[in-house]
Amino acid sequence: MSMKNMMNDVVIIGAGAAGMFAAVTAAQNGLKVLLLEKNDRNGKKLAITGKGRCNVTNACSAEEVLKNIPRNGRFLYSALSRCTPDQVMSFFEENGCELKVERGNRVFPVSDRSADVIAALERAMKRYHVERRKATAISILTNEGSVAAVKTSEGLITAKHVILCTGGLSYPLTGSTGDGYRIAESLGHEIVKPVGSLVPLCSTDDCAQMQGLSLRNTELKLLNAKGKVVFQDFGELLFTHFGLSGPTVLSASAHMKEVEAYTVRLDLKPALDEQKLDARFLRDFEKYANRSMENALADLYPHSMIPVLLRRCEIDPAMKANSLTKQQRRALLEQTKAFTIKINGIRPVEEAIITRGGVNVKQIDPKTMQSKLVKGLYFAGEIIDCDAYTGGFNLQIAWATAYCAAMECVSSVKD
Repeated sequence: MSMKNMMNDVVIIGAGAAGMFAAVTAAQNGLKVLLLEKNDRNGKKLAITGKGRCNVTNACSAEEVLKNIPRNGRFLYSALSRCTPDQVMSFFEENGCELKVERGNRVFPVSDRSADVIAALERAMKRYHVERRKATAISILTNEGSVAAVKTSEGLITAKHVILCTGGLSYPLTGSTGDGYRIAESLGHEIVKPVGSLVPLCSTDDCAQMQGLSLRNTELKLLNAKGKVVFQDFGELLFTHFGLSGPTVLSASAHMKEVEAYTVRLDLKPALDEQKLDARFLRDFEKYANRSMENALADLYPHSMIPVLLRRCEIDPAMKANSLTKQQRRALLEQTKAFTIKINGIRPVEEAIITRGGVNVKQIDPKTMQSKLVKGLYFAGEIIDCDAYTGGFNLQIAWATAYCAAMECVSSVKD
Protein backbone atom coordinates (compact mmCIF):
# COMPACT_ATOMS: atom_id res chain seq x y z
CA MET A 1 0.00 0.00 0.00
CA SER A 2 1.45 3.37 -0.96
CA MET A 3 2.28 6.08 1.56
CA LYS A 4 -0.06 8.38 -0.32
CA ASN A 5 -2.98 6.34 0.96
CA MET A 6 -1.90 6.82 4.55
CA MET A 7 -2.27 10.56 4.28
CA ASN A 8 -6.01 10.95 3.70
CA ASP A 9 -7.97 12.47 6.55
CA VAL A 10 -11.26 11.51 4.95
CA VAL A 11 -12.35 9.31 2.04
CA ILE A 12 -15.64 10.29 0.39
CA ILE A 13 -17.47 7.76 -1.76
CA GLY A 14 -19.56 9.21 -4.60
CA ALA A 15 -19.03 12.51 -6.44
CA GLY A 16 -22.64 13.63 -6.65
CA ALA A 17 -24.13 16.69 -4.96
CA ALA A 18 -23.49 15.49 -1.38
CA GLY A 19 -20.06 14.00 -2.13
CA MET A 20 -18.64 17.07 -3.83
CA PHE A 21 -20.06 19.45 -1.22
CA ALA A 22 -18.66 17.32 1.61
CA ALA A 23 -15.27 17.18 -0.14
CA VAL A 24 -15.10 20.98 -0.50
CA THR A 25 -16.28 21.59 3.09
CA ALA A 26 -13.68 19.22 4.56
CA ALA A 27 -10.82 20.43 2.33
CA GLN A 28 -11.66 24.09 2.92
CA ASN A 29 -11.21 23.39 6.64
CA GLY A 30 -7.76 21.95 6.17
CA LEU A 31 -8.35 18.21 5.71
CA LYS A 32 -6.71 16.06 3.05
CA VAL A 33 -9.63 14.64 1.08
CA LEU A 34 -9.84 11.74 -1.33
CA LEU A 35 -13.03 11.57 -3.39
CA LEU A 36 -13.85 8.24 -5.08
CA GLU A 37 -16.27 8.09 -8.03
CA LYS A 38 -16.96 5.20 -10.39
CA ASN A 39 -18.15 7.43 -13.28
CA ASP A 40 -15.84 9.41 -15.55
CA ARG A 41 -17.78 12.58 -14.79
CA ASN A 42 -18.83 14.17 -11.51
CA GLY A 43 -22.45 14.99 -10.70
CA LYS A 44 -24.10 12.88 -13.40
CA LYS A 45 -27.45 13.04 -11.66
CA LEU A 46 -27.05 16.73 -10.84
CA ALA A 47 -26.69 17.31 -14.58
CA ILE A 48 -30.23 16.10 -15.28
CA THR A 49 -32.09 17.51 -12.27
CA GLY A 50 -34.72 20.16 -12.89
CA LYS A 51 -34.87 19.20 -16.59
CA GLY A 52 -31.16 20.01 -16.85
CA ARG A 53 -31.55 23.40 -15.16
CA CYS A 54 -30.80 22.18 -11.61
CA ASN A 55 -33.04 23.54 -8.87
CA VAL A 56 -30.15 24.18 -6.45
CA THR A 57 -32.16 24.94 -3.31
CA ASN A 58 -35.20 26.87 -2.09
CA ALA A 59 -34.80 30.49 -0.97
CA CYS A 60 -36.49 30.04 2.39
CA SER A 61 -35.73 29.51 6.07
CA ALA A 62 -34.63 26.19 7.58
CA GLU A 63 -38.10 25.95 9.20
CA GLU A 64 -39.74 26.27 5.79
CA VAL A 65 -37.53 23.51 4.37
CA LEU A 66 -38.63 21.21 7.22
CA LYS A 67 -42.30 21.79 6.33
CA ASN A 68 -41.53 20.34 2.91
CA ILE A 69 -40.04 17.10 4.23
CA PRO A 70 -42.92 14.67 4.81
CA ARG A 71 -40.88 11.98 6.57
CA ASN A 72 -38.05 12.17 9.08
CA GLY A 73 -37.94 15.96 8.98
CA ARG A 74 -37.07 16.16 12.68
CA PHE A 75 -33.95 14.12 12.06
CA LEU A 76 -32.73 16.90 9.72
CA TYR A 77 -33.49 19.79 12.07
CA SER A 78 -29.91 20.18 13.31
CA ALA A 79 -28.30 19.76 9.87
CA LEU A 80 -30.60 22.32 8.25
CA SER A 81 -29.92 24.84 11.02
CA ARG A 82 -26.17 24.42 10.49
CA CYS A 83 -26.32 24.69 6.72
CA THR A 84 -29.19 26.91 5.56
CA PRO A 85 -30.37 27.68 2.01
CA ASP A 86 -28.76 31.16 2.40
CA GLN A 87 -25.37 29.59 3.06
CA VAL A 88 -25.75 27.27 0.07
CA MET A 89 -26.67 30.20 -2.19
CA SER A 90 -23.64 32.20 -0.98
CA PHE A 91 -21.39 29.22 -1.68
CA PHE A 92 -22.47 28.97 -5.32
CA GLU A 93 -22.37 32.74 -5.91
CA GLU A 94 -18.85 32.89 -4.41
CA ASN A 95 -17.75 30.04 -6.66
CA GLY A 96 -18.87 31.72 -9.85
CA CYS A 97 -22.39 30.33 -10.32
CA GLU A 98 -24.86 33.22 -10.37
CA LEU A 99 -28.33 32.32 -9.10
CA LYS A 100 -31.91 33.53 -9.55
CA VAL A 101 -35.13 32.85 -7.65
CA GLU A 102 -38.26 31.73 -9.50
CA ARG A 103 -41.87 30.85 -8.66
CA GLY A 104 -42.23 29.05 -5.33
CA ASN A 105 -38.78 30.35 -4.21
CA ARG A 106 -37.04 27.79 -6.42
CA VAL A 107 -33.40 28.70 -6.96
CA PHE A 108 -31.74 28.10 -10.35
CA PRO A 109 -28.48 29.15 -12.00
CA VAL A 110 -29.03 32.37 -13.99
CA SER A 111 -27.75 30.48 -17.05
CA ASP A 112 -30.39 27.71 -16.63
CA ARG A 113 -27.55 25.21 -17.02
CA SER A 114 -26.89 22.52 -14.42
CA ALA A 115 -23.34 22.30 -15.83
CA ASP A 116 -22.60 25.63 -14.11
CA VAL A 117 -23.59 24.19 -10.72
CA ILE A 118 -21.23 21.23 -11.24
CA ALA A 119 -18.48 23.58 -12.49
CA ALA A 120 -18.76 25.71 -9.32
CA LEU A 121 -18.28 22.61 -7.16
CA GLU A 122 -15.37 21.43 -9.30
CA ARG A 123 -13.69 24.85 -9.11
CA ALA A 124 -13.91 24.76 -5.32
CA MET A 125 -12.57 21.19 -5.24
CA LYS A 126 -9.59 22.28 -7.31
CA ARG A 127 -8.96 25.37 -5.19
CA TYR A 128 -8.83 23.32 -1.99
CA HIS A 129 -6.85 20.44 -3.53
CA VAL A 130 -9.41 17.63 -3.29
CA GLU A 131 -7.95 14.50 -4.86
CA ARG A 132 -10.48 12.74 -7.08
CA ARG A 133 -9.91 9.15 -8.13
CA LYS A 134 -11.91 6.93 -10.45
CA ALA A 135 -12.71 3.74 -8.54
CA THR A 136 -15.68 1.69 -7.39
CA ALA A 137 -16.01 1.19 -3.65
CA ILE A 138 -16.70 -2.45 -2.86
CA SER A 139 -16.76 -2.51 0.95
CA ILE A 140 -15.62 -0.72 4.09
CA LEU A 141 -13.33 -2.61 6.44
CA THR A 142 -13.55 -2.00 10.16
CA ASN A 143 -11.35 -2.67 13.14
CA GLU A 144 -12.91 -2.93 16.61
CA GLY A 145 -16.03 -1.06 15.50
CA SER A 146 -14.18 1.77 13.73
CA VAL A 147 -13.55 2.43 10.04
CA ALA A 148 -10.12 1.14 8.94
CA ALA A 149 -10.06 1.03 5.14
CA VAL A 150 -12.06 1.15 1.93
CA LYS A 151 -11.79 -1.79 -0.43
CA THR A 152 -12.06 -0.53 -4.02
CA SER A 153 -11.78 -1.85 -7.56
CA GLU A 154 -8.29 -0.24 -7.59
CA GLY A 155 -7.07 -1.73 -4.30
CA LEU A 156 -7.22 -0.95 -0.59
CA ILE A 157 -7.27 2.61 0.78
CA THR A 158 -6.71 3.12 4.50
CA ALA A 159 -9.10 5.56 6.14
CA LYS A 160 -10.31 6.54 9.59
CA HIS A 161 -13.18 8.64 8.27
CA VAL A 162 -15.46 7.70 5.38
CA ILE A 163 -18.51 9.59 4.13
CA LEU A 164 -20.90 7.46 2.06
CA CYS A 165 -22.61 9.65 -0.58
CA THR A 166 -23.68 7.04 -3.09
CA GLY A 167 -27.24 8.25 -3.70
CA GLY A 168 -30.41 6.20 -3.98
CA LEU A 169 -31.79 3.90 -6.66
CA SER A 170 -33.44 6.38 -9.01
CA TYR A 171 -31.90 7.01 -12.45
CA PRO A 172 -29.53 4.00 -12.32
CA LEU A 173 -27.86 5.17 -15.56
CA THR A 174 -26.23 7.95 -13.53
CA GLY A 175 -24.58 5.33 -11.34
CA SER A 176 -27.01 5.27 -8.42
CA THR A 177 -27.39 1.51 -8.36
CA GLY A 178 -27.69 0.92 -4.64
CA ASP A 179 -23.97 0.23 -3.94
CA GLY A 180 -24.11 2.32 -0.80
CA TYR A 181 -27.07 0.38 0.57
CA ARG A 182 -25.15 -2.87 0.20
CA ILE A 183 -22.07 -1.44 1.93
CA ALA A 184 -24.15 0.03 4.78
CA GLU A 185 -26.13 -3.19 5.19
CA SER A 186 -23.02 -5.34 5.37
CA LEU A 187 -21.94 -3.19 8.34
CA GLY A 188 -25.20 -3.93 10.14
CA HIS A 189 -27.35 -0.95 9.11
CA GLU A 190 -31.02 -1.41 8.41
CA ILE A 191 -32.12 -0.28 4.96
CA VAL A 192 -35.69 1.01 4.76
CA LYS A 193 -37.02 -0.47 1.50
CA PRO A 194 -36.25 1.97 -1.31
CA VAL A 195 -39.24 3.03 -3.41
CA GLY A 196 -39.70 5.91 -5.81
CA SER A 197 -40.79 9.33 -4.65
CA LEU A 198 -41.54 12.11 -7.14
CA VAL A 199 -42.49 9.35 -9.55
CA PRO A 200 -45.10 8.97 -12.34
CA LEU A 201 -48.42 7.29 -11.48
CA CYS A 202 -50.05 4.25 -13.09
CA SER A 203 -53.69 4.12 -14.15
CA THR A 204 -55.80 2.17 -16.60
CA ASP A 205 -58.50 4.90 -16.69
CA ASP A 206 -58.51 6.25 -20.28
CA CYS A 207 -54.94 7.56 -19.98
CA ALA A 208 -53.48 5.45 -22.79
CA GLN A 209 -56.16 6.80 -25.14
CA MET A 210 -54.87 10.33 -24.45
CA GLN A 211 -51.18 9.32 -24.51
CA GLY A 212 -48.89 12.28 -25.25
CA LEU A 213 -51.48 14.89 -24.30
CA SER A 214 -50.08 17.61 -22.07
CA LEU A 215 -52.43 19.85 -20.07
CA ARG A 216 -51.06 23.16 -18.87
CA ASN A 217 -53.31 25.13 -16.53
CA THR A 218 -55.03 22.30 -14.76
CA GLU A 219 -55.92 21.94 -11.10
CA LEU A 220 -54.98 18.56 -9.65
CA LYS A 221 -56.26 17.09 -6.40
CA LEU A 222 -55.07 13.80 -4.92
CA LEU A 223 -57.79 12.07 -2.90
CA ASN A 224 -57.27 9.18 -0.51
CA ALA A 225 -59.65 6.21 -0.10
CA LYS A 226 -61.88 8.28 2.22
CA GLY A 227 -62.20 11.00 -0.41
CA LYS A 228 -60.06 13.45 1.58
CA VAL A 229 -57.81 15.79 -0.42
CA VAL A 230 -54.23 15.00 0.62
CA PHE A 231 -52.54 17.17 -1.99
CA GLN A 232 -53.55 19.96 -4.34
CA ASP A 233 -51.58 21.72 -7.05
CA PHE A 234 -52.03 23.77 -10.19
CA GLY A 235 -49.99 23.48 -13.37
CA GLU A 236 -48.85 20.96 -15.91
CA LEU A 237 -49.41 17.22 -16.32
CA LEU A 238 -49.01 14.63 -19.03
CA PHE A 239 -51.04 11.57 -20.05
CA THR A 240 -48.88 8.57 -20.93
CA HIS A 241 -49.37 4.97 -22.05
CA PHE A 242 -49.11 3.85 -18.41
CA GLY A 243 -50.96 6.69 -16.65
CA LEU A 244 -49.89 10.17 -15.58
CA SER A 245 -46.67 12.15 -15.38
CA GLY A 246 -45.55 15.78 -15.32
CA PRO A 247 -44.70 18.24 -12.52
CA THR A 248 -48.00 18.28 -10.59
CA VAL A 249 -48.22 14.47 -10.73
CA LEU A 250 -44.64 13.95 -9.49
CA SER A 251 -45.33 16.28 -6.56
CA ALA A 252 -48.55 14.40 -5.75
CA SER A 253 -46.70 11.07 -5.63
CA ALA A 254 -44.60 12.23 -2.65
CA HIS A 255 -47.82 12.40 -0.59
CA MET A 256 -48.87 8.82 -1.26
CA LYS A 257 -48.60 5.98 1.25
CA GLU A 258 -47.94 2.57 -0.27
CA VAL A 259 -50.93 0.77 1.21
CA GLU A 260 -53.69 3.24 0.35
CA ALA A 261 -55.91 3.63 -2.72
CA TYR A 262 -55.87 7.02 -4.45
CA THR A 263 -57.78 8.97 -7.07
CA VAL A 264 -56.62 12.00 -9.01
CA ARG A 265 -59.31 14.59 -9.67
CA LEU A 266 -58.70 17.22 -12.32
CA ASP A 267 -60.43 20.53 -12.89
CA LEU A 268 -59.86 20.99 -16.62
CA LYS A 269 -61.10 24.60 -16.59
CA PRO A 270 -60.07 26.03 -13.21
CA ALA A 271 -60.44 29.61 -14.47
CA LEU A 272 -64.18 29.15 -15.16
CA ASP A 273 -66.72 28.58 -12.41
CA GLU A 274 -69.75 26.41 -13.19
CA GLN A 275 -71.92 29.34 -14.33
CA LYS A 276 -69.28 30.73 -16.68
CA LEU A 277 -68.53 27.27 -18.03
CA ASP A 278 -72.22 26.59 -18.69
CA ALA A 279 -72.54 29.94 -20.47
CA ARG A 280 -69.53 28.99 -22.58
CA PHE A 281 -71.15 25.64 -23.47
CA LEU A 282 -74.34 27.38 -24.57
CA ARG A 283 -72.37 29.84 -26.71
CA ASP A 284 -70.33 27.12 -28.42
CA PHE A 285 -73.32 24.83 -28.98
CA GLU A 286 -75.25 27.67 -30.57
CA LYS A 287 -72.31 28.59 -32.77
CA TYR A 288 -71.86 24.95 -33.86
CA ALA A 289 -75.56 23.96 -33.65
CA ASN A 290 -75.46 21.65 -36.66
CA ARG A 291 -72.12 20.09 -35.99
CA SER A 292 -71.60 16.74 -34.29
CA MET A 293 -70.72 16.90 -30.60
CA GLU A 294 -67.28 15.59 -31.47
CA ASN A 295 -66.61 18.76 -33.47
CA ALA A 296 -68.65 21.17 -31.35
CA LEU A 297 -66.25 20.74 -28.43
CA ALA A 298 -63.10 21.44 -30.44
CA ASP A 299 -62.65 24.99 -29.07
CA LEU A 300 -62.90 23.85 -25.46
CA TYR A 301 -60.92 20.62 -25.20
CA PRO A 302 -57.84 19.01 -26.75
CA HIS A 303 -58.63 16.69 -29.65
CA SER A 304 -57.68 13.39 -27.96
CA MET A 305 -59.72 14.17 -24.85
CA ILE A 306 -63.10 14.72 -26.58
CA PRO A 307 -63.95 11.04 -27.24
CA VAL A 308 -63.09 10.19 -23.62
CA LEU A 309 -65.29 12.99 -22.23
CA LEU A 310 -68.21 12.06 -24.46
CA ARG A 311 -67.99 8.39 -23.53
CA ARG A 312 -67.89 9.25 -19.83
CA CYS A 313 -71.00 11.43 -20.25
CA GLU A 314 -72.70 8.76 -22.41
CA ILE A 315 -73.10 11.22 -25.28
CA ASP A 316 -73.02 9.93 -28.85
CA PRO A 317 -70.10 11.69 -30.63
CA ALA A 318 -72.19 11.89 -33.83
CA MET A 319 -75.12 13.60 -32.10
CA LYS A 320 -75.81 17.20 -33.23
CA ALA A 321 -74.91 19.92 -30.73
CA ASN A 322 -78.43 21.40 -30.87
CA SER A 323 -80.03 18.18 -29.61
CA LEU A 324 -77.99 18.05 -26.39
CA THR A 325 -80.23 17.77 -23.32
CA LYS A 326 -79.80 19.79 -20.16
CA GLN A 327 -78.80 16.62 -18.26
CA GLN A 328 -76.13 15.82 -20.82
CA ARG A 329 -74.79 19.35 -20.60
CA ARG A 330 -74.72 19.00 -16.82
CA ALA A 331 -72.79 15.71 -17.11
CA LEU A 332 -70.24 17.44 -19.36
CA LEU A 333 -69.87 20.23 -16.83
CA GLU A 334 -69.28 17.78 -13.98
CA GLN A 335 -66.70 15.82 -15.97
CA THR A 336 -64.88 19.07 -16.79
CA LYS A 337 -64.75 20.27 -13.19
CA ALA A 338 -64.06 16.83 -11.69
CA PHE A 339 -62.35 14.53 -14.18
CA THR A 340 -61.36 11.55 -12.05
CA ILE A 341 -58.60 9.03 -12.66
CA LYS A 342 -58.19 6.00 -10.42
CA ILE A 343 -54.54 5.39 -9.53
CA ASN A 344 -53.40 1.80 -9.26
CA GLY A 345 -49.77 2.25 -8.32
CA ILE A 346 -46.55 4.10 -8.98
CA ARG A 347 -43.87 3.49 -11.60
CA PRO A 348 -40.67 1.60 -10.70
CA VAL A 349 -38.06 3.35 -8.53
CA GLU A 350 -35.70 3.58 -11.55
CA GLU A 351 -38.08 6.16 -13.05
CA ALA A 352 -38.35 8.23 -9.89
CA ILE A 353 -36.60 11.55 -9.44
CA ILE A 354 -35.63 10.62 -5.90
CA THR A 355 -35.65 7.56 -3.68
CA ARG A 356 -37.73 7.26 -0.55
CA GLY A 357 -36.07 4.82 1.84
CA GLY A 358 -32.44 4.13 2.59
CA VAL A 359 -30.31 3.94 5.74
CA ASN A 360 -32.59 4.06 8.78
CA VAL A 361 -32.21 7.46 10.49
CA LYS A 362 -32.43 5.81 13.93
CA GLN A 363 -28.93 4.48 13.29
CA ILE A 364 -27.44 7.88 12.39
CA ASP A 365 -26.57 10.68 14.82
CA PRO A 366 -28.67 13.67 13.62
CA LYS A 367 -26.09 16.23 14.79
CA THR A 368 -23.09 14.69 13.04
CA MET A 369 -24.44 12.25 10.41
CA GLN A 370 -22.12 9.63 11.95
CA SER A 371 -23.25 6.03 12.09
CA LYS A 372 -24.25 4.91 15.57
CA LEU A 373 -22.89 1.47 14.72
CA VAL A 374 -19.50 2.20 13.15
CA LYS A 375 -17.20 4.95 14.39
CA GLY A 376 -15.81 7.12 11.60
CA LEU A 377 -18.56 6.23 9.10
CA TYR A 378 -20.84 9.06 7.96
CA PHE A 379 -23.79 9.31 5.59
CA ALA A 380 -24.91 12.22 3.41
CA GLY A 381 -27.50 12.82 0.71
CA GLU A 382 -30.03 10.46 -0.76
CA ILE A 383 -28.63 7.28 0.81
CA ILE A 384 -30.32 8.43 4.06
CA ASP A 385 -34.04 7.66 4.49
CA CYS A 386 -35.23 11.27 4.03
CA ASP A 387 -37.01 12.77 1.07
CA ALA A 388 -38.83 16.00 0.33
CA TYR A 389 -41.28 17.55 -2.12
CA THR A 390 -40.08 19.23 -5.31
CA GLY A 391 -38.73 22.76 -5.17
CA GLY A 392 -35.02 22.36 -4.40
CA PHE A 393 -35.63 20.78 -0.99
CA ASN A 394 -34.03 17.43 -1.80
CA LEU A 395 -30.79 19.09 -2.87
CA GLN A 396 -30.87 21.24 0.27
CA ILE A 397 -30.98 17.98 2.28
CA ALA A 398 -27.91 16.78 0.34
CA TRP A 399 -25.92 19.99 0.97
CA ALA A 400 -26.86 20.15 4.67
CA THR A 401 -26.13 16.51 5.52
CA ALA A 402 -22.84 16.70 3.58
CA TYR A 403 -21.83 19.83 5.45
CA CYS A 404 -22.55 18.24 8.84
CA ALA A 405 -20.67 15.04 8.05
CA ALA A 406 -17.66 16.97 6.72
CA MET A 407 -17.52 19.35 9.70
CA GLU A 408 -17.66 16.40 12.09
CA CYS A 409 -14.69 14.83 10.29
CA VAL A 410 -12.88 18.17 10.66
CA SER A 411 -13.39 18.35 14.41
CA SER A 412 -12.56 14.66 14.83
CA VAL A 413 -9.28 14.94 12.92
CA LYS A 414 -8.25 18.13 14.72
CA ASP A 415 -9.08 16.84 18.21
